[in-house]
Amino acid sequence: MERRNRRGHHTCTLPFLLLTFYPIYCQASWMWLGLASGSGEARLACSDLPFTRAQKEMCRKRPFLLPSIQAGARLGLTECQTQFKHERWNCTTSTDTSVFGNELTSGTKEAAFIHAVMAAGLVHSVTRACSQDSLAECGCDRSLQGQGSPGGGWQWGGCSDHTHYANWFSRQFLDGAAGNASWPQGASHAHALLAVNQHNREAGRQAVDGTMLTDCRCHGVSGSCAVKTCWRSMAPFERVGAVLKERFETSVEVLQRVASHQKVRRKDKVRRRVPVGRDQLVYFHKSPNYCLEDRRRGVPGTRGRHCSRTSRGPDGCNLLCCGRGYNTHVVRHVQRCDCKFVWCCYVRCSRCESMNDIHTCK
Repeated sequence: MERRNRRGHHTCTLPFLLLTFYPIYCQASWMWLGLASGSGEARLACSDLPFTRAQKEMCRKRPFLLPSIQAGARLGLTECQTQFKHERWNCTTSTDTSVFGNELTSGTKEAAFIHAVMAAGLVHSVTRACSQDSLAECGCDRSLQGQGSPGGGWQWGGCSDHTHYANWFSRQFLDGAAGNASWPQGASHAHALLAVNQHNREAGRQAVDGTMLTDCRCHGVSGSCAVKTCWRSMAPFERVGAVLKERFETSVEVLQRVASHQKVRRKDKVRRRVPVGRDQLVYFHKSPNYCLEDRRRGVPGTRGRHCSRTSRGPDGCNLLCCGRGYNTHVVRHVQRCDCKFVWCCYVRCSRCESMNDIHTCK
């Protein structure tokens, strides 16, 4: 249960013992920073932000990381909505500090993607700040400089992106408080949720590391490329998002009962002994169809969504509208066209009109 405080933020009103043992159930989320407009919100004191107690302490000790935390939240939210813009669930967010409502604790494939892409966004933004020498605690990875294959015409140099510090910070900031929690007997569901969320966040970090690129620059007389200097750099975050979307499509269903000393295990009995890879996304609850509005879960449904009458993909009217049919509206569009420069000195344009069919789900 939540209530709003005088600042308009959501605060938990659950009993103290439940908050102690189940901190993941009542969340005002750091992800809210991704929705905050401008830099004004980032100037708030750490104690005013929707962080857990451990996150507020980290923020107090490292306030210089706050812009990177906000940039990472925006990166993750934007990529989530880009990857799912044509799906029934289109990475729906709310304006309150929970951001995703109950979706974060649903244990579904969608929750797995959220945790993964947000952790990846945080790693990406902190690493970028390190490479730009914006942070005193980290910098470029220069450990390989001067090494390579001189006979082969290349050597390591430049400023390689170094994700080591960003991965450490991401684990401490996102996993630290929950990972150190004590769990009472009978807390199997909460512990399973903790385990899969931590696993999925680690999968997000692995996606950043796994998509690293090698860039090179040529040196030599008249661009002869006698020697190449090479360095490692992060892939554009769109590539990380695409990899995580692929992992979403092949995510693994795992057991909901997880002992404190165990890692997540496959639900499929035939393959249960096959370990789940660190880069795989996992879930233990089947996803709803997201067709109809469910205010309790924060699901808006697909009514009123734009669809494509001719597409056979997820944005097609048949799939997106869940078989309910669709409405067609004719929209008149007027724009300038056939513009020509007239000497001297103005541009003369014609006025073009077009009629377009817009389809929306019933």
